[in-house]
This record gives sequence, structure tokens and C-alpha cells, in this order.
Amino acid sequence: MIRALVERLPVMVMPRWVRVTAQPIAIGDVLAYLRAALSLKLDGSVMVEIGGPDQVSYGELMREYARQRGLRRWMIPVPLLTPRLSSLWLGLVTPLYARVGRKLVDSLRHPTVVRDDSAQRLFPITPIGVREAIARALRNEDSSFAQTRWSDALSAAMNAPRHWGGTRFGNRLVDSRSAHVAASPAKVFAAVERIGGAAGWHYANGLWTLRGWLDLLLGGVGMRRGRRDPERLRVGDTLDCWRVESIESIQPEQRLRLAAEMKLPGRAWLEFEVLPDGNGTRLRQTAMFDPLGLWGLAYWYGVWPLHQLVFAGMLRGLAQAAGKMDAK
Repeated sequence: MIRALVERLPVMVMPRWVRVTAQPIAIGDVLAYLRAALSLKLDGSVMVEIGGPDQVSYGELMREYARQRGLRRWMIPVPLLTPRLSSLWLGLVTPLYARVGRKLVDSLRHPTVVRDDSAQRLFPITPIGVREAIARALRNEDSSFAQTRWSDALSAAMNAPRHWGGTRFGNRLVDSRSAHVAASPAKVFAAVERIGGAAGWHYANGLWTLRGWLDLLLGGVGMRRGRRDPERLRVGDTLDCWRVESIESIQPEQRLRLAAEMKLPGRAWLEFEVLPDGNGTRLRQTAMFDPLGLWGLAYWYGVWPLHQLVFAGMLRGLAQAAGKMDAK
């Protein structure tokens, strides 16, 4: 809820419940308490209240999240907005349903802070503060996102009707497509590794060049860097306006992930997965974007039609290039 509000709203009207105090605790510390409780020796039952070291309002949580994401947000306090109005507003701008939002806001009438020190007496655990907890959550989300195999994660979503802007995973937007290629996985991945540089991007190279010039005007790297080797890539290589973030070439499943280094209102990746598919290969291409605030969302949805044209053409071009290599 906090992420959706902060990411989407440059100006926020802050009702009374946003100023209520809470004592949030990192999920890792919650798990540490639960593990330690298994071996705790007690006579009878005991209720233990746990929380982090910081007592903060929900407004302060929003400000800290915005700070770590590099977002400037204006918060205007108001004495009104009933739980019903707040729940409707939360249902409009966050993933919460209105009825869930109402129950949540109703519960936020009361401070949720630790009222006794039994956790400190019974457990040798020192919880981390709010700032570090948010930073860890963002790092863990990045790590989990980087390790996701989109051929598995998107299998159910791809059977459903495609939505404008792709599929949302947390704060990130994902646009994926695949094609069957009548060539071996080794040949298909070889074609993927040769993308960019002098070989071009297999479709609309003029548009890629134009995007590079626009990036240079904005102070970015443009498309002028080319690539180190015309046939092989390794982690850390520059590839025009991209950099190789990871590469897995252990057959039969192979994967290449590129991280964008052009000027963008957010972070972007382009990934290719090569999977055996009957007598041929399934080539999946996935574009991913982590928008930075409202401008990031506006950028992604604004270029969505162009992405459909360019990325679909690139996938067809790669399939044709792999077929020609396999025929030799």
C-alpha cells in the first residue's frame, strides 16, 4: 500500500490515520523471533509483543520509502477523510480492494506500539530499524526479481488476455513474448549472443539509432559503444546502450539478461530465454521496467505501442537469424 501510494502520487492528501504511530518490524526479525520461540523454555503461556526499535507514523514510513527511491513527494495534512472515503481512495490507487482498505484504515485509528519489554528479556535479538528494513526489502526484491525465470512466472499470465502495459510484478512491469524456432537451442542462443553492435537489433535499426541520438542529447551513453566481441558475450560487457548483467549458457536452458544504461525514468532490462521445445526451440523475450514514480509509469505506458512493434520484430528477426545459422 505504501509503495503504491508513494510511487503513483507526487502530491498526497494525508488524512488523520496517516499520523498514527506504529512500530514496524522487518520480516527477517519476525522470522528470527519465531525460530527462537521454538526453543524458549517457559512455565505456562506468555504473550510477547515484538516491534522494531523505531516508533514512526505511516506518513514517516512513506517519506522514508520515497527518500530511498529518490522520489520527491508533497504531503498535505487534512483533518477529514472518513475510513469509507479513505478505503475508496486506496482501492483506486493501490492494489487493495476497497473493503480491505476500509478494514485496514479502521484498524489504523489506534497506535500499534510495543507496550512491554518481554521481548528484550526473553530473546537475544536486536531488531533493525525502519531505514535498514526498507533498504533490505528493496534489495531482496531486486534479488528475487533477477533470479525469476519468466518462462515459469509468466506461463499462466500469457494464457490470459494481454493487458495494456504488460503484467505487473510488485512495482515492476513485464512484457513478454515467445516464438517457436525450428533450430537447435545452441544455434538460437548463438544468434541471441550476436545481437547489437554491427549486427544490429534485427528490426527497426533506424529507430534504435534515433533512440541513441536522443539519449546522447539527454547526457546518456547512446548507441555508440558497440560490443567487445562480435560473437560472444560475458558478464559486464557493454552492448550499445545495454550492459550484460547475467548470462547462463549451460544447455539445454540458456539465458541472457541485459540492463539498460540509457537515460530513463526508472530501470529497464531485456532478457532472452532459450528452452528446448519438441524438435526445435522456444525463444522467450522479456522486457522489464521498474518505473520511478509517475513519470516512469507515464513513460512505460506511452512507449508501449512502439515496444509492441519493435520487440515483436526483433523476436522474429532473431528467429530467422537462428534458422539461417542452423541451415548452414
